[in-house]
Amino acid sequence: MTSNRTILIAGVTGKQGGAVARALEGAGFNLRGLTRKPDSEPAAALTHQGVAIVKGDLDDEASLRRALAGAWGVFGVQNSGEAGVEREEAQGKRLATLAREAGVEHYVYTSVGSAHKQTGVPHFDNKWRIEETVRGLGFPSHVILRPVFFMENLLAPFSLQGSTLAWALGATTKLQMIAVDDIGWFGARAFTDAAALNGREIDLAGDVRSMAESAEILTETLGRPITFARTPIEQVRQYSTEMGLMLEWFENVGYSADITGLEREFGRPLTKLPDWARLNARPDGLGNERTQGGIA
Repeated sequence: MTSNRTILIAGVTGKQGGAVARALEGAGFNLRGLTRKPDSEPAAALTHQGVAIVKGDLDDEASLRRALAGAWGVFGVQNSGEAGVEREEAQGKRLATLAREAGVEHYVYTSVGSAHKQTGVPHFDNKWRIEETVRGLGFPSHVILRPVFFMENLLAPFSLQGSTLAWALGATTKLQMIAVDDIGWFGARAFTDAAALNGREIDLAGDVRSMAESAEILTETLGRPITFARTPIEQVRQYSTEMGLMLEWFENVGYSADITGLEREFGRPLTKLPDWARLNARPDGLGNERTQGGIA
């Protein structure tokens, strides 16, 4: 049955879209990947894995209509770090609306942890408004995934600076995290178990660690001392008011996914930070090719 079903994966050369494509490999679906750069190396690699790459832009309605033609399912994701809050919201609503018009039967939208809790963080609250659009369009079935902080962010240049792990958080502040490959696994389940998961809104996290603990784990994995240093929140605000708001929310409220409940319901242990680090943090100081990128 799945062999006749095509899934359009937005952001297929990015972290979440790429993880979903990998997790769906061999599941029997026809995979179609949306990218602005079909000639890029990541796009070429996906082509070799059997993904049909199509050129499209989330700001270009005509290109989206072409990419959506004949699709049974869609994995929708946008990048606020690249697009900004208002444009990301417009992109998310545009893709969902055009998918419904194109007759897409199953829509999976990846939002952000706690989007439903009125966090006051602009790039969280805009995803809630996209969620509202998805719910209101009346797809035959849909699933909303809400991943928390990506473990991959720990290796990004803005985070790991030489021998310092720098964040504007208290050393002992606990932060829920998830490996991008786990997001991909849940994204794939949202399609393979579409009927059973219809209407679900699932916060996704696999571990909870402080930045001091994270530095200790990276020290062991990288084989060199990594020290946590707290960046003054004022310094973050000078760079980005929005990032400052998010980090203050991390400090004062934080994510609240039910990690134990997820593992119990889905019968799968989720990736813990030490295991993720052993697979992704390399002693030469470079991350796995899938770890680079901004904050979720």
